[in-house]
Amino acid sequence: MVLSPYLEIYDLVIPKDNILRRIKELVDFSFIYDELLEKYCLDNGRNAISPVRMFKYLLLKSIFDLSDVDVVERSKYDMSFKYFLDLAPEDTVIEPSSLTKFRKLRLKDMTLLDMLINKTVTIAIEKGIIKSTSIIVDSTHTKSRYNQKSPREILIECSKKLRKSIYSVDENMKNKFPVKNTVDKLEDEVKYCHELIEVVENESTLTDYPKVKEKLNLLKEILIDDVEHLQISKDEDAKTGHKTSDTSFFGYKTHIAMTEERIITAAIITSGEKSDGKQLKKLIEKSKGTGMDIDTVIGDKAYSDKENIQHTLKEKIRLVSKLNSSITQGTRKKEDEFEYNKDAGMYVCKAGHMAFRKVAQNRYKDKRNPRITYDFDINRCRVCSMREGCYKEGATRKTYSETIKSHIHIEQEIFQESDFFKAKTKERYKIEAKNSELKHRHGYDIASSSGLIGMELQGALTIFAVNLKRILALTK
Repeated sequence: MVLSPYLEIYDLVIPKDNILRRIKELVDFSFIYDELLEKYCLDNGRNAISPVRMFKYLLLKSIFDLSDVDVVERSKYDMSFKYFLDLAPEDTVIEPSSLTKFRKLRLKDMTLLDMLINKTVTIAIEKGIIKSTSIIVDSTHTKSRYNQKSPREILIECSKKLRKSIYSVDENMKNKFPVKNTVDKLEDEVKYCHELIEVVENESTLTDYPKVKEKLNLLKEILIDDVEHLQISKDEDAKTGHKTSDTSFFGYKTHIAMTEERIITAAIITSGEKSDGKQLKKLIEKSKGTGMDIDTVIGDKAYSDKENIQHTLKEKIRLVSKLNSSITQGTRKKEDEFEYNKDAGMYVCKAGHMAFRKVAQNRYKDKRNPRITYDFDINRCRVCSMREGCYKEGATRKTYSETIKSHIHIEQEIFQESDFFKAKTKERYKIEAKNSELKHRHGYDIASSSGLIGMELQGALTIFAVNLKRILALTK
């Protein structure tokens, strides 16, 4: 209970249709308290900051795409933030470092992603928003915060951006900055960054400029929040994925299931090299676990492999996914070691290397099914860390083959020509729009921290935010 003689200020300055007011009225956040109860000691130490309030801070970060420092700073003067955080207008705010501790100590080992999605879907069902029995599936990629650069290169880049923003304000600051580090050691670069931050913070007039303050906060957050990752190496959980045969990214994939009303019902976060089609079973199971009835799944060609068709038939679900002869194989060896990339039209080995050529072999004359052979770069295979059991010493060529058995897909081919299939295919654009919203409005194009755990936390909060926004839009 918040007791203050100034609470009426909120009714005067915060409109009834303010998004934070509407979210607060929509969601009972006490479930966060219940979920985190075991993470706190109830009979030792001083009283903790409310876990609900700490969670709301993280949610504000996701909704408005802010850093720890900036979200706390804004909560000092933004009345809608204070109202959402259950603070009185005159109350003080937390220290930004508390958010780092909350993420690492309280949210560790939690299934936060599934819990938050289930909460929003439950609200949508109770409000009567979800009326369809179809889910649309797809994946979106998120680049690693550190890409494939070394930790020292990341710090050099961030410090350079900070200096550049300062020079646009005062070029004379060049004489006050510490001497740039020229030694190729991470420890020396970290030391230089700390010295640079100290100089900038001593110049109070500089930090009044938003462009300087934002670059300063970003450098500080990297040093404080992810210093242990910087000292180890680049983002070890991130992997190289391929969008086409010519373009790739280093980071993660978020596999999403969404209703036709654009409410996300399930999400699975993996490293970047994982195949889309392999996640379909889990997405269906998780969506059903929220209380949804599913009779149709809509996806692109990545989801039309034999295993998925058989699974959906067994579950009495119609699979609206066009067949592709390259992924609807009948039988092939080492299915767990080679995964098909539908964007590039090539197979990728377990080390993340993509085939550079494929050749079709028609073998109808000897009454055998046709085969497609994929060639890999043998020079890469010779030095690959996973070559044991895959590469034979002295080999001049590394290939992988699949046999096409189109006759087992006859029913799916007939279904593919139906009016129902063609009508449902037109719904797939909705998930592309949702992926765009995640990336461009909520900063989901780049990971906010390193490691798969950090990516799952970011995904959980971002999806929770966009689902709440969608529910509010549909109930308005």
